[in-house]
Amino acid sequence: MIDQIQKFTESTNFTNALKITIAAVIPVLLFTFLGDFQMGFTIALGAFFTYPGDIPSSPKHKINGILFTAVLVSVANLLINIVYPYPYFFYPVFVTAVFFLAMLSVYGQRTTLVSFSALLAVSLAFAHINTGWAMIQHSLLILIGGLFYLLVSLIFHYIRPYRYVELQTVSCIQLTAKYLKLRGDLWSSGADKKAIIEKQLHLQVEINAIHQNIREVLISNHKNSGSSNQNRKLLIVFVSLVEILELALSTSFDHNKLHLKFNEYPNVLATYQKLAYNLASNLKQLSKSVKNKQKFTPKHNLIKNLNDLELAIVAYENHLGKIAASEGVFMLTTMLQYAEKQVEKIKIVERAFSLAILSQDLKGKDKDLEKFLTPQHYLWSTLMENLSFSSTLFRHSLRLTITILIGFIIGKILPFQNVYWILLTISVIMRPGYGLTKERSFNRIFGTILGGLIAFGILYFIHNNIIISIFTILSMLLGFSFTQTNYKISATFVTMYIVFIYGILTPNVGTVIQYRILDTLVGAILAFLSNHFLWPSWEFLNIPVYLKKSIKANQNYLKEISIFYNKKGTVSTSYRLARKNAFIEIGNLMASFQRMAQEPKSKQKQLPQVYKLAVLNHTLLSSSASLGTYIQSHKTTRASEAFNVVVDTVIKNLDNAIALLEENTIYPQENITKTDLALRFTELKNIRERELKEGNPIDEEAFLLKMQEAQLIIEQLIWLTNLSENIVKTTKTLLDS
Repeated sequence: MIDQIQKFTESTNFTNALKITIAAVIPVLLFTFLGDFQMGFTIALGAFFTYPGDIPSSPKHKINGILFTAVLVSVANLLINIVYPYPYFFYPVFVTAVFFLAMLSVYGQRTTLVSFSALLAVSLAFAHINTGWAMIQHSLLILIGGLFYLLVSLIFHYIRPYRYVELQTVSCIQLTAKYLKLRGDLWSSGADKKAIIEKQLHLQVEINAIHQNIREVLISNHKNSGSSNQNRKLLIVFVSLVEILELALSTSFDHNKLHLKFNEYPNVLATYQKLAYNLASNLKQLSKSVKNKQKFTPKHNLIKNLNDLELAIVAYENHLGKIAASEGVFMLTTMLQYAEKQVEKIKIVERAFSLAILSQDLKGKDKDLEKFLTPQHYLWSTLMENLSFSSTLFRHSLRLTITILIGFIIGKILPFQNVYWILLTISVIMRPGYGLTKERSFNRIFGTILGGLIAFGILYFIHNNIIISIFTILSMLLGFSFTQTNYKISATFVTMYIVFIYGILTPNVGTVIQYRILDTLVGAILAFLSNHFLWPSWEFLNIPVYLKKSIKANQNYLKEISIFYNKKGTVSTSYRLARKNAFIEIGNLMASFQRMAQEPKSKQKQLPQVYKLAVLNHTLLSSSASLGTYIQSHKTTRASEAFNVVVDTVIKNLDNAIALLEENTIYPQENITKTDLALRFTELKNIRERELKEGNPIDEEAFLLKMQEAQLIIEQLIWLTNLSENIVKTTKTLLDS
């Protein structure tokens, strides 16, 4: 229990909640003591509005983002107060402001949150309409609240400048360990491979998000202050974790074939699985040591595990004889070499956190790092390009604007006590996707009712304002802590916080909260109905876009692997960028599938085919990574013409799939005979057997490496061709059904 509390209080979400709680509570306490609660509350409101704009980034971007948010919410509040008394002027300005504030989301994650803040400010502006100097003063106090939040945020940053990225790195290590564990599960006889792959795909979505968060901070800091030892250490760890994930993905063996081949010798596979599990276990243990700032002492001796696998391979070879065991030994040796690379990368991570940092650990991988950041271009043309019904964000903005306008009119016509709460509920709940809006609607209603019942129960027994104030602060802190992880719990605590505030300020709190519950119900119902009937963004309409991007990213990654195999040398920045994009796009495709699965059954069109394509793309990425990893870590021979022809065939197959998704005709192409490659491998093996029988002196190690390369390259090329053909077939099925 204590460990769980410690884990919660050391999380990023709790730290962020603590920042906004401090920034909101201090002004209220200070000005209440000075006899002006309203002024303190308005400043706290400014901090609350500004808080969403504080996302992980370099100090420069953090300051600019928070300042922009503070100014925007202050101006938005002032604008509503100015135009409200003039109905003919108010409605056009109100609608236009809401629409364009919602459209800010086209510029990325930060502006999406800034947009959310501004919409909250517009909604809550109706709580207190001011005139004259009062409205200017009110807006200035909101701005002061935003600036005060900026001060609190910067204090937190400079006290522990790397705390956020350290916690994100810990999460990244944990997720990577979980991924390695799932790879190990595949080696169990009779394992449910479909379920394991599905878990991997879901996990890829989480890993992509963590990677992006870490990149935003580490690479920005490296660009501005690359000499920082801590930043360099964390950068080494991050690069190593990305490579560990690629290595894990690249172990794309045919497990059924291996289990059949080693059915009578299960010890070799069991030894490999034990090593795979211990790799994951050591990483998981390392994450705990880093988080708790404890010395890391690994439970498992990975070097011993590698030696055990080597001995198991030798025993297998001795039992069958060199000739009979040759193919199996090649397979097992490939597995051993992958494991050795994983151990090497994990040792780099361990060494980084034990402060034994070696400059060669980055090996030039910090070159061109800024290219790995997703650039944010705040261009007018970007907004203009999205002003059409083909844009999901345009439809969402229009839908949100109309829903808020309807909510406002209902609140004005019918005897609702506070129209702003309806608008606030709509702004908080509505999302571009139907599934998320539906989920948030339910959670908001559930949290409002449950939080109201709990808070009223407390107020019934407790009447001391000091104790109620303590409950208020705790509820606020917990409400913000769960915003990102569990919206139902967050809504419960936020409702309790509001009830406690009214419990302190007003004698008729019961009547006020009854209206709050009714307002919430109306806002949630309007949001749900709008997402269902007003230009809905059903995910099946977006699936072809995500499919095309994923296939294209896989294609580019394979092209870079082919270029690297032909030219040799060092791994280029374009190779690493292609690898990054392939990982991101398969995660985006799976996230789209997850959203589709939340929608009504009637809108889950071709769900099985979409899932099959996600799995095929993931498997294609795995096979490509296997090829790329082998080429990187071995001295390979010259790429044959056959290799280039088959790779071109795979690329053309993927071109056909993309053309189908773009509703174009497919490209005609010649069929490639895969038996030619298989015959070359057979011929090479026959030569080896003849040389062994004749006792010719040969370079044993060089020949084994050549045999291993031939086998792996041939197997992966055949597998890639089959996968690309299946992607084309399944894409046709998807579009025809």
